[in-house]
Amino acid sequence: MAFHHALKIQEDVCIGCTHCIKACPTEALRVKDGKARLIEERCVDCGECMRACPVNAIIIEEDDFGRIFQYDYRVALVPSVFIGQFPRNIVTRKIYSGILEEGFTHVYEAEHGSGILIDLINRHLSARPEIRPVISSFCPAIVRLIQVRFPALVNNILPYKAPLDLAEISIRRKLLDEGVPGDKIGVFYVTPCAAKIAAVKSPVGEESSPINGVINMNTLFNRVYTVITREEKGFCIVPEKEQLLPEEMEWTLTGGEARYIHGRCLSVDGIGNAIEFLEKIENDTVGSFDYLEMRACDKSCAGGILSATNRFLVSERLHKRAEQYYIDKNQGKIFNNKTITRYRDYVAGNASIGKVEPRSIMKLDEDMVQAMKKMQKIEKIRNYLPGIDCAACGSPSCRALAEDVVQQRAHTSDCVFVAMKVKGGETMNQVVDYTEKIWGKKRFKNMLPE
Repeated sequence: MAFHHALKIQEDVCIGCTHCIKACPTEALRVKDGKARLIEERCVDCGECMRACPVNAIIIEEDDFGRIFQYDYRVALVPSVFIGQFPRNIVTRKIYSGILEEGFTHVYEAEHGSGILIDLINRHLSARPEIRPVISSFCPAIVRLIQVRFPALVNNILPYKAPLDLAEISIRRKLLDEGVPGDKIGVFYVTPCAAKIAAVKSPVGEESSPINGVINMNTLFNRVYTVITREEKGFCIVPEKEQLLPEEMEWTLTGGEARYIHGRCLSVDGIGNAIEFLEKIENDTVGSFDYLEMRACDKSCAGGILSATNRFLVSERLHKRAEQYYIDKNQGKIFNNKTITRYRDYVAGNASIGKVEPRSIMKLDEDMVQAMKKMQKIEKIRNYLPGIDCAACGSPSCRALAEDVVQQRAHTSDCVFVAMKVKGGETMNQVVDYTEKIWGKKRFKNMLPE
């Protein structure tokens, strides 16, 4: 039941500031011995800590690019926001060509599965009117957030796979039907965020993912952009055989999903906004909704932590790409023979996921009686603390420190204000001794008098 986490802390780079612990929406980080520490069961891989880190001490893992060459048939499963990373004067077929130049044998966009998903969602809403609101399963950071922070809402999560999984099903089926041996096919997803790496390595509702590996989007963008701009002799531009429909191109953007779903729908982006709205749903203060499209990043996947281009520019380019589709269609330039259309029934039949289990971070003890006692103790300690949430203790808030104390991860004397109050008349040397237990030796040497 362990979560795989794509975010990694480089201890040799970390300076032990409080930026990451204050930015984390699930309070999954602490500072101990002058370094950031992760409480793994709390982390949802949203990447907010990585955005906040001033020294780039937090990185996102990826599979070695050379792994693709372990397979004879190498499929790059790219999100539409990857196309949006490039300037508008670089056409899609040229981007595809650059990907092939880097060693892939096939390029397939992950949103090809969106059309099938629209039908599945609308049918699910009609068949299960007792479950409201249904919450999109598209963003794995939101799914994990609900599991750990809003476990009462896990049954509201849409029980279907994301478009990238449906696209993988169709392209693999196509190659198998063409006679390609299964062990010769490698499908690699080009990810715009950490959460989707985690979703591939440790999928929710499934035992494993058939996707063979993940490549960070900024890594592939830099490689492809270099190839395209260099345009060495022999660089061949391939035709774009399977074009996304406009609704598929915009699916990963805010509002791209909800606009095609029947009933009262709402789009929420940004993990802070998502948390605020989920709290309102739990408290029943926002009225009734049929469907919620929730994305952890501002501007959805266009604002993914691995995006190499400004999210507003990416969003604008994808909207322009969708507009261009209609122009090309009217001029007779669109000749689509979509793989996923031929395998529609097969894909739809394999689109469901298993039960999503809650993983509440609020569970203080398996024994309910002990959990209640711990809750009371947390409140008692919290009232004793100053309540200024300065994070100088290495915990993100006074309430978090109180919980850490009860769970034996910290001590009340980690709060320097408590230490001074209890002992009384502290010298500067004694204050430094207390704080060095959290922030590391010699961190406060400049505070000592000459």
